[in-house]
Amino acid sequence: MVSWIISRLVVLIFGTLYPAYYSYKAVKSKDIKEYVKWMMYWIIFALFMSVETFTDIFLCWFPFYYELKIAFVAWLLSPYTKGSSLLYRKFVHPTLSSKEKEIDECLIQAKDRSYDALVHFGKRGLNVAASAAVTAAAKGQGALSERLRSFSMQDLSTIRGDTPSPVTVRAASSKNVKSKLSRSATQTSEASATTQGP
Repeated sequence: MVSWIISRLVVLIFGTLYPAYYSYKAVKSKDIKEYVKWMMYWIIFALFMSVETFTDIFLCWFPFYYELKIAFVAWLLSPYTKGSSLLYRKFVHPTLSSKEKEIDECLIQAKDRSYDALVHFGKRGLNVAASAAVTAAAKGQGALSERLRSFSMQDLSTIRGDTPSPVTVRAASSKNVKSKLSRSATQTSEASATTQGP
């Protein structure tokens, strides 16, 4: 665990921050030699970080793995060994030069496919969002109208804080009187039908 922490700090400080500062100085001074040196370093460091992602998973159990990573970063940076320049000139540059056209074609195809995929999934996403919004609005409107139908006018005016108007009270009381009269008339007719019997 301690080796992991130390290797992360070394890679962060000496593998990233130190070269970043000197890359800034090379760009600022417009020194082509320094600029090329740091560009080679960043290409090798990017490859190192890509490989490190997988080797950390599969080789972390290897004895002195983290110490070897520290030594590799130091070797890359050392002005005496010029590790990044050596790796770039011997391996990376010849490989990239021979495969440059294929890589460029793959990148162009990937760019076109990603744009098409983005447009396709964007349209589908917007269609799903629009249909969800319409469905929610339709359900919400139906629920609201059902809720409003369950209230009488007197209940609605009470909710608003208004006192019921005389017209509303008269209409409600006349409905109550009519319903009581119709119930009593129904009960009377039923009672007379049972008393007359067969």
